[in-house]
Amino acid sequence: MPRESLQTLTEPMYYVLLALVRPLCGIEIMERVDELSHGRLAIGPGTLYSMLKKFEENGLIAPAMGPDSPPKRKTYAITPRGVGFLKQEYERLKRQAEDGKTIMEELV
Repeated sequence: MPRESLQTLTEPMYYVLLALVRPLCGIEIMERVDELSHGRLAIGPGTLYSMLKKFEENGLIAPAMGPDSPPKRKTYAITPRGVGFLKQEYERLKRQAEDGKTIMEELV
């Protein structure tokens, strides 16, 4: 299971996997992450391609061709294993928010 290698995802990693629910090339991933995070996250090419390599090595993403993919750019898509990992991470983050909810409400 990828958890052994990745354990948990950083915020940029989480958004990259969210972006890859449809096939995208690198520049499209960076734009989609910006869009999904409402401008909070900007991922540079070096960081992105390092992440993509790690994801690909762990079977979370794979090269793919989307219908609108630029012909000379490498396109990536999330794999079924990646979808399962993303769902686990989403549930983990949701539990963290729920765990903190009571405490945060007491602080208000």
